[in-house]
Amino acid sequence: MFRIVRFDLLLKFVVLISIFIAVAAYIIVQKLTGANISISKLTAISTIASTVVMFILLSPFMSRKIWFVARVFKKDLYPDLNGVWVGQVTTEEQKSFEVRAIIKQALLVTEIDMHGETVKSVTLETTPTIELNKKKLYYVYRSTPKNPSWGDYVGSTIFDVIEDGSALVLSGKYYTDRKSVGRISIKRVSTDINADVSYY
Repeated sequence: MFRIVRFDLLLKFVVLISIFIAVAAYIIVQKLTGANISISKLTAISTIASTVVMFILLSPFMSRKIWFVARVFKKDLYPDLNGVWVGQVTTEEQKSFEVRAIIKQALLVTEIDMHGETVKSVTLETTPTIELNKKKLYYVYRSTPKNPSWGDYVGSTIFDVIEDGSALVLSGKYYTDRKSVGRISIKRVSTDINADVSYY
C-alpha cells in the first residue's frame, strides 16, 4: 500500500524550501542594506519562512492548485476528489437508495460528508492509496440515522477510484458493525465543495 502523500518527502521539501527562502532573504537584505545580519536573525527568518511554506502547502486552496499543476505533468497521479458526488447504496437485500456527498481533500486530509434520506455519515478516517497501480480510497465512517431510536453505527468501505474520461467514480463494498454489507457507487457531478447536499 502506498500513501499518495509521503510525509517524509513533504517534510524534506518544506525544510529545503525554507532554507532556500531564508538564505535568499539573507542575501537580498544584505545586498540592499549592506548590513551584517546575525545568525539569530537568520534563524528567525528561517523559522518564519518554514511556517509560511507549511501553511501555504497545507491550505486546501493551494493543495488543489499544486495538484492541478502536478497532474499536467504526471497524468497518472492520484486525482483531486474535491466536489459534489451523487450515487446510490445497494443493500444486501438488493434495496437501493440515493446518496449525496461532499468530498473535501487537501494534501494530508480527505473528508467525506455523505447524506441519504434516512441517514448521514461523518468521516472517522480516510486514506488515499495506490495498490498494484490501482487507485483506492480507504474510508471509515460513523452513520447517524434520522430515526434516533435506531442508534449510530460504524462502517468501512474500500473505494475503487475510477477515472472514466473526464468523470470520476468511487465504487466499493461497505461493511458495518451491524453485520450488514452492501455496495456503494457515487459519481462526481460538480467540483464545488461549498454546496449543500443534506436531505434533512
